[in-house]
Amino acid sequence: MPDATDADGLTVGQVSTRLGVTVRALHHWDEIGLARPSLRTVVGYRLYTAGDLERLHRIVVYRELGLGLDRIRAILDDSAADVPGALRAQRIQIAERIDRLQQLGAGLDRMIDAHERGLLLTVEQQAAIFGPQWQPDWPAQARQRYGDTTQWQQYAERAASRGPEEWQAIADAMADLDRALGDAMEAGVTPGSPEANQLVERHREVFASYFPLTRRMQVCLGRRYEAEPGFAAHYDGIRAGLATWFRRIIDASARAHNIDPDTATWE
Repeated sequence: MPDATDADGLTVGQVSTRLGVTVRALHHWDEIGLARPSLRTVVGYRLYTAGDLERLHRIVVYRELGLGLDRIRAILDDSAADVPGALRAQRIQIAERIDRLQQLGAGLDRMIDAHERGLLLTVEQQAAIFGPQWQPDWPAQARQRYGDTTQWQQYAERAASRGPEEWQAIADAMADLDRALGDAMEAGVTPGSPEANQLVERHREVFASYFPLTRRMQVCLGRRYEAEPGFAAHYDGIRAGLATWFRRIIDASARAHNIDPDTATWE
């Protein structure tokens, strides 16, 4: 390495400022032989010449385009390197990355909408899937009531990826469960029996389409099914007394799992 006076070339700090590259990066490129300063002062400081700076400019440009250091070395050091070909290949990779980012952006938009709206369906789709008794403002009311809970976040994350077909399948599963509950009560199935416990487990499985439902949380839901007019009207509209019977089979199943329904909390 030729010697130079302190007035010749640029120091690593000066090059870092001029090119907007960290000193650490410059030292690394020096260590791996990608871009080494050509001069050294009489006291041992390394300096970059105009030629070194030009090479560094090209490295910075190629790095901004996303090329790896090995690929950059080949382009700079191999006179036979197919530079346009390398750049075209990089352009294809960037286009693929852009497409992926656009997909991620669309997914984020749906996730934001799901957190804010709860249900990514038109009013017409909601009526067709959930029936004439469905009120389009129910999701907004649910968000207002539960929007800061973990369960709402879980529900929104599931809802973000669902279209009408998935919601129709969920609605059908819930309707089938409602019919099975009504038929079981009418047939005299008693709380705590294997048949009743199976229905309770089926309810947890179907409800997991919204968010995971623990047994204690299920007990709390059972209370609401019986106590809140909207829920009670729904179940009692299937069979008179079904809301209370449903709560009773949930409680009996909870006791079989060492849970006291009278003290169970939402957890």
